[in-house]
Amino acid sequence: MKKINLGITGCMGRMGQQLIKSVKLDKNFKLIALTESKEINKKIHGIQIKRNSINTLKKTNLIIDFSVPKCTLEVLKIAIKLKKRLVIGTTGFSKKEELLIKNYSKKIPILKAGNMSLGINLLMYLTEIASGSLDKNFLSKIFEIHHKHKKDYPSGTALMLGRGIATGKNKNFYSLIGKKYLNKKTFPYGNKINFNSVRKGEIIGEHEVKFSSGKEIITLNHEAFDRALYSEGALSAAKWLMTKKAGLYSMRDLMNFK
Repeated sequence: MKKINLGITGCMGRMGQQLIKSVKLDKNFKLIALTESKEINKKIHGIQIKRNSINTLKKTNLIIDFSVPKCTLEVLKIAIKLKKRLVIGTTGFSKKEELLIKNYSKKIPILKAGNMSLGINLLMYLTEIASGSLDKNFLSKIFEIHHKHKKDYPSGTALMLGRGIATGKNKNFYSLIGKKYLNKKTFPYGNKINFNSVRKGEIIGEHEVKFSSGKEIITLNHEAFDRALYSEGALSAAKWLMTKKAGLYSMRDLMNFK
């Protein structure tokens, strides 16, 4: 297999740094571009970190972006002009930005996931099944913990799991979003999905979905111990996306869930 010329945007972030480590261990890739939203006078593995631009990314086959929404949309416009495939791991998009990404995917292949972990995506699938199987007497809520440096809440993964609950019930996700708590010791179930996000220490990620009828509780959960599982998942997504036509894909498509 010919090596994939890879560009990593948001390369100085936690996931960007982890991706660089994982790429060096994967013979399917050749790292040729590292970017940030502003130029940094630094080289990594001999590659100068540059601004996001057409010139910097033009020789890539595929771009992986773990940054912030504003930066991702900047990269997306470049990818469209260059007709490059794009893997998006950024979270925190607004409803309007989500729609914009969907529209752009009509022109290029895009794989977007709030979490690149295969285990988390299995958890989302199980969440859909549980939500669709339980009757309306069961209320749900989502709890998540991340490191103290993470700014957005609920996390992209928590929102993914919320979508799983909504999909299982055949309902619009945005109509089911309930209260969003931060750093609460306890929080209630509701008629809508309530979220509680805890930010502390250097925790990589813990997510928990609970369903309760008042007489019993069903809990689905996932714990991450190594950030490499996200970067390795992103590289698996990149390899898979190289064979796809224009469209918006998810890890669910990669894992061939129905």
